[in-house]
Amino acid sequence: MNNKTGVARLLEIAGEKRGLLIVSDVLSSLSAICMLIPYVSVYFILKELLEHAANPAAADGGLMIRWGVVALLGLLASLLMMYAGGMASHVAAFRILYGLRVKLSSHIGKLSLGWLNGTATGAVKKTLQQNVEKVETFVAHQLPDLVHVAVTTVLMMAVMFSLNGWLALACVVPILLGFGVQMLMMSGSKTKESVKKYHDALERLNGSAVQYVRGMPAVKVFGQTVHSFRKFYADMIHYRDYCVTYTDQFQNGFVLFKVILGSFAAFVLPVGVFLLSRDPGSVAFAAVLLFFLVMAPGVSTPMFKIMFLMSTLRDINEGVERIDRIFAEKPVPEPEHPQRPNTFEVCFDNVSFSYGEEGESNKALSGISFTAMQEQVTALVGPSGAGKSTVANLVPRFWDVSEGAIRIGGVDVREMTVPDLMDTVAFVFQETFLFYDTVYNNIAVGRPDAAPEAVYAAAKAAQCHEFIERLPQGYQTLIGEAGIYLSGGEEQRIAVARAILKNAPVLVLDEATAFADPENEYEMQLALKELMKKKTVIVIAHRLSTIRDADQIVVLDEGHLIERGRHGELIAADGLYARMWRTYTDAERWQIRMEREEAAR
Repeated sequence: MNNKTGVARLLEIAGEKRGLLIVSDVLSSLSAICMLIPYVSVYFILKELLEHAANPAAADGGLMIRWGVVALLGLLASLLMMYAGGMASHVAAFRILYGLRVKLSSHIGKLSLGWLNGTATGAVKKTLQQNVEKVETFVAHQLPDLVHVAVTTVLMMAVMFSLNGWLALACVVPILLGFGVQMLMMSGSKTKESVKKYHDALERLNGSAVQYVRGMPAVKVFGQTVHSFRKFYADMIHYRDYCVTYTDQFQNGFVLFKVILGSFAAFVLPVGVFLLSRDPGSVAFAAVLLFFLVMAPGVSTPMFKIMFLMSTLRDINEGVERIDRIFAEKPVPEPEHPQRPNTFEVCFDNVSFSYGEEGESNKALSGISFTAMQEQVTALVGPSGAGKSTVANLVPRFWDVSEGAIRIGGVDVREMTVPDLMDTVAFVFQETFLFYDTVYNNIAVGRPDAAPEAVYAAAKAAQCHEFIERLPQGYQTLIGEAGIYLSGGEEQRIAVARAILKNAPVLVLDEATAFADPENEYEMQLALKELMKKKTVIVIAHRLSTIRDADQIVVLDEGHLIERGRHGELIAADGLYARMWRTYTDAERWQIRMEREEAAR
């Protein structure tokens, strides 16, 4: 079990060494030392002026000029060191961000689709972006500030105590009081629970926001507003209300903290006046007192930085816990002795599967057994919710079966490595996802090392070359840029082009022509026919006319396999498939009659 937390755990996750951070800390320390030189210079100039207050012309002008030059050089050196330290801390911060995001993305990519389906996209996005982004603020800015503040405070206290112990103690009192108030605000189980609730509320809002944006077409079509999207609206109001409560919780403490740190003079002046009253003629003490009154309020600025630093540390600790919760999710297990199939028939052997808890009533599939032969088309049909998509998703191992086994060429898919399985199976789903990238790269993702000629050939085979050429920059058009989007049918043809380019021996299709317009459906069918040659094809059919010539039709209902055979055999059996076919053909005839009646009017 890993006991590290906070920044130490972040560095461990990212795999980042402390070298650059040490360099940044050293430079920040040197910057702090140089930053005190102007204060020291001011002290000696004030001392010279006070010693000759009765006759200012007698003051050593050359001495004051020299101290002025020293102050300027100290300031420039401090700024130079601060810049160099900031550069080192920024490089370290971006390396840590890169390491964190790469490792998180890599781990999420190894998790089952079941975990992703059960986790709000907005929550994952918040962890990958906002929680990780906090690291950049802390490492690049606040960590150097912490070192700068610590060194500045120690040196200022050392200088102050060397000048006058009583006045220095008067400065220590508001610092200790300020820290005490801050610790009371920031520590304790109540504060930790409040931070957790704040981040939970923000995660819920992110998840609802993503759903709201995805559902925007429906919201617009029905003339609704954000108020009608109840979950998003409720999460938004909950987040607003909790932010107000969260702010109120720290309001009094923050005000008290600011008052204390703004009152250094109120602590120093009474002590100084008392000491000066005992020796009114001491010009040296008057110079020291004046120096304290000028310098002491400068301590408040570092203290404010520490307060914001503590707040960020609290957020980072919470973010690390959420990152670790993702890393705690077990990836899809890899086999100890991986195997590769020599043939590519897909066999379902008494497969049962449940999305949730085990139990007969919760099973999405129960006792499914069939074989999709190589170089043949196996169609999955059935009513909505029958389990067709579940069967298709189990082939590329988006989930692992609860019982039984799925074998490709006699090899259990669980005995294949994930890369080998992904190379073996290509799939085109009804819901197509395109990356925010060029059209060319969206096709080439099927085989990133493919030559441009192969990408263009795949696009032509998928009947999408012509509409791509009509785009503003052709294949280099960035999808989503300048309002350029593709229709559902065009997106699906891009997905088919990916599959053609990948050329995997097992192909899973979820009604790949669902969004094709009648004008292009024939060409799409020709492209798919070319794509399916010499492959094991499993197709989910929504339009029964597209699978009449399938070598095998598997009929599912409520997670059970109830019929299997060719189209003619199943029609003759007069079972569920026959009833579905009659319903489908009746609907087609009704549509044709309606079109004829409208044409006759």
